[in-house]
Amino acid sequence: MSTRNRERRKAKQRVRAQQRRERSAAGPGGGPYHAAFGTWGPVLTAAKLTAAELAEAVLADAVAAEHRGDAEELERCVQLLAEGPGGPAGTPAADAAVMARLQHAIGHSWVHGWQPADLVRVVGRRLGPRHARMATDLVAAELRHYAAATVDERWDKQLRSLGAGVWWDRDDGYVEAWGRREDLDRAVAVRCAVELLSTIEVVPVIPVLGPPPGTARRGSLAASQRADKADPAMLDRIRALLSKAESTEFPDEAEAFTAKAQQLMARHSIDYALLAARVGSREEPGGIRVGVDNPYEAAKALLLQEVAGANRCRTVWSKELGFATVLGFPADLEAVELLYTSLLVQATAAMLHAGSRRDAAGRSRTRSFRQSFLNAYALRIGQRLRAASQQASDEATAEAGDGRLLPVLAARDDAVRTTVQAMFPGFVNRPVRVTDRDGWLSGRAAADRAVLHARHAVGES
Repeated sequence: MSTRNRERRKAKQRVRAQQRRERSAAGPGGGPYHAAFGTWGPVLTAAKLTAAELAEAVLADAVAAEHRGDAEELERCVQLLAEGPGGPAGTPAADAAVMARLQHAIGHSWVHGWQPADLVRVVGRRLGPRHARMATDLVAAELRHYAAATVDERWDKQLRSLGAGVWWDRDDGYVEAWGRREDLDRAVAVRCAVELLSTIEVVPVIPVLGPPPGTARRGSLAASQRADKADPAMLDRIRALLSKAESTEFPDEAEAFTAKAQQLMARHSIDYALLAARVGSREEPGGIRVGVDNPYEAAKALLLQEVAGANRCRTVWSKELGFATVLGFPADLEAVELLYTSLLVQATAAMLHAGSRRDAAGRSRTRSFRQSFLNAYALRIGQRLRAASQQASDEATAEAGDGRLLPVLAARDDAVRTTVQAMFPGFVNRPVRVTDRDGWLSGRAAADRAVLHARHAVGES
């Protein structure tokens, strides 16, 4: 540590010691420091710190107070940051300190496995939509620091989906501008930033699913010649089928469109698996994260698991973080994402159509009914999706006329299984619990009702 850094650290420690002495002398009721949070001038002079350095010290105290649940200390620090060193003219120094530490925390999260959508999702889950909007802005701000050619294409897609962009003029005015945009008092805006920072800085380490910003290499030979890349025309056809499935009012017709989409996905995957084997592609399994939120999050995770299994992928649900990790080959991952999104819409519509339930005493049992309904629906739909995949596999095997296909698919299954074990060594499967027999039977019947009429339509071109 340099002499300058040691001096700065000692100076900040003196500031905090002085603050503690003043609070202790003032007692719980007041005193000059407690009554007027803007006593920046004497502290600046005594500590021989710049306004920026003092703002950093107060911000550090604010985050520490948030972590230990010290509401009084948090409020004191927030008010100091809201006022700014030396009064309103010093607010840019406070905002710059907040912005710099937030961007550093976000950049640090990238190397710990987090991606833009993951980070915004967990912030929204823990703090709410207002904080998620701030996180979206700051993700865009942090990614400005990387050359576009070194940011994975999937990150660009997530930014577009989030609507992330830099709309403010200067970073040292962001908190002020964000507060005006949200129609908030400046102190409330500062408190939101402190809460966001205290959340992002303690997110756990999760598996890295792709190159962090600054390490990706777009247009490389490996990327441009990747055999296992989904055909855009095929994806458009699948999207059209799923759109029809979501819009129809007839369950059997919806299932017909969905099953046809699954069959196309399966055949598409098989064709690319054979191509990859023929050209000697070294493509490895990758992963995506899919949000899984309440209500009925366990049933939604089960539905995703069933869709993934039908497409030769595997899932690991991180309940506390609000997402599941899906592992598989790229074309299969795209299929899972498309199909799950559509089936979630369809399953929810079927559940709501089934109505609510009450027990013999007139008490509501709608929640347990719907949870069981969706569990049964997921498992039954999973069976039908696997049947559609098997049909596509049988047809491809017959067309090939040799034994190439099965070893190729088996090798890919093994690769996915190995990836799961490497990323999640402690992963265990848990059985589905049935808490409402009526809901289970109704959900299974809803899936069966569609499947029984789908077979002819699935075979149509």
